[in-house]
Amino acid sequence: MSQAMTHQIVISGVGGQGILFITRLLAEAAILKGMSVFTSETHGMAQRGGTVVSHLKIGNFYSPLIRPLSADGLLALKAENFDQHGYFLRKGAWIVVNSDYDLKPKYDGPLFSVNADHLARKIGNPKAVNLILLGFALGVIPKISEAKRGMFCSVEDIKTVLQNRRPKENMTTSAKEKLDASLKAIEAGYNFF
Repeated sequence: MSQAMTHQIVISGVGGQGILFITRLLAEAAILKGMSVFTSETHGMAQRGGTVVSHLKIGNFYSPLIRPLSADGLLALKAENFDQHGYFLRKGAWIVVNSDYDLKPKYDGPLFSVNADHLARKIGNPKAVNLILLGFALGVIPKISEAKRGMFCSVEDIKTVLQNRRPKENMTTSAKEKLDASLKAIEAGYNFF
């Protein structure tokens, strides 16, 4: 992918859902690909379940914040975050949301929902909703032709980032189990579509 290519993604949820973790994974994937990255996050009483929103900009930008009507995509870990942060989206932007009900009537663009909470419980890892949603996005977005700007990275890029976070030779048994659980969550979301 050319360095001139740009991507602006809003990641939204509530405190404790791992918004900053998946933002970091995406930023590290961009860095591995030789791209410039800006991130910024806002915490609204995150420790008490308040809104957390993260801005991820890939490419040649001068500011980390995404302006309204400019984002190429939205990852929403709660259905209500779709309503809260949809104003950032440009016309035709993609949305991937964790929801157990159909949100299509609310948006006239590429919108995909997955019940990531259910999938997380199904794989025995209820805290992995963020990774499941990210895996789902990495699986579904490349398949939608109407998305002018899809994801800048692949599921393999994210797996590489997860594996590079700690050298395997220095991993404890607990760290290996966490890595395996993270990879399983990414795969569960990716293979869902």
